[in-house]
Amino acid sequence: MPLDIDTPTLQAHLRDLAREAREMRFDVAPNPCVGAGILAGGKLIVRGMHGHWGGPHAEVVALKAAAASGVPRGSWEALLVTLEPCSSFGKTPPCTEAIIAAGISRVVVGCLDPDPRHRGSGLEALKNAGIEVINLDGTVSLRDHSPHFLRWLSPERLRIPRPWTIAKWAQTRSGQLLPPKDVGGGRWISGPEALAEVQVMRGRVEGILTGFGTVRADDPRFTVRSPGQRKNPPQRFILDSDLRTPPDARLFAQLDAGDETDEAGGQVVIFCRFGADVGRARALAAAGAEVQEVRSMDRTRLDLQDVLLRMHERGIERLLLEAGPQLTSAMLEAGLVDQVCIYTGDVLGGEGATLADALVTVRLEERRDLEVGDTSRVDSFVTLPPGT
Repeated sequence: MPLDIDTPTLQAHLRDLAREAREMRFDVAPNPCVGAGILAGGKLIVRGMHGHWGGPHAEVVALKAAAASGVPRGSWEALLVTLEPCSSFGKTPPCTEAIIAAGISRVVVGCLDPDPRHRGSGLEALKNAGIEVINLDGTVSLRDHSPHFLRWLSPERLRIPRPWTIAKWAQTRSGQLLPPKDVGGGRWISGPEALAEVQVMRGRVEGILTGFGTVRADDPRFTVRSPGQRKNPPQRFILDSDLRTPPDARLFAQLDAGDETDEAGGQVVIFCRFGADVGRARALAAAGAEVQEVRSMDRTRLDLQDVLLRMHERGIERLLLEAGPQLTSAMLEAGLVDQVCIYTGDVLGGEGATLADALVTVRLEERRDLEVGDTSRVDSFVTLPPGT
């Protein structure tokens, strides 16, 4: 079936899909923002977006929507996709396989994959399957729509890999990280809607990082509860130079991962300095922890770069930093945070430190403001200021 539509119109459709996909940039990062659509009768009959990290890619969403649209498959003229379809296994199977299985005869692409390890491979796989490929590379600019993805693929990042790190914290309207003692039991700042949203966020990362100070102060579990995805809960990483985490901490409470359980938690991994107490290490291992020694700057400060490299070697690509002001500030100032998610509750006053000084050392870009019940949320990407 010939494609009776001109190139400028195809490019307009691709740019429109890219603009819509960009709305999900904070939810998919470090993945790129990708949109797809099925063309029939010269019109886009459905649209699909990559909605969140670990979720189905845009092509798969669009194909599923088209199959449910009632438009006969024989009328599908082309699949439009803003970025070259993936051809390798990652969080999901290759999109090229789904496209070939759907019987699509033509694919229009708005941008080639910038990753030198994959660039052109997706198009080649489609061509080898007999699918016509219309390459309109340059129609969609990743520099405009997914600059975070380009940072993820930077030579420095590929040379010394580390997880994409999202620092999440809650603060009062005056910036304190602890509420007044008569609010939320002196612990909770965010409202119930925001707390539920954090569970969803935890279900969309592969690891959660905190410090011993938070374990000592709050005795947290760092588990995933409903409405979060509990099938593959994130690993829980603790920075504890001298292994002071008590073996009876709530982190080690028995949990059964799975969709039918109310709560799920991944492996507990404790990073400590070389030469930490062997007896404590054995006690924590008996409680269920995996203890790993890493380089340290001194007796109290672990080498954060080494910690993140170890995580990456364990397959952690997306990490949620849920820590106190000391570790969060250190990560920000070291340029090891890629994204922030800040919840501000409807609470005045409070106690303790703020993160204002640490935020001065970085530049925040592409801000998104949301209202979550009575709590406001700000998402932003982090880049180091020039000359840093």
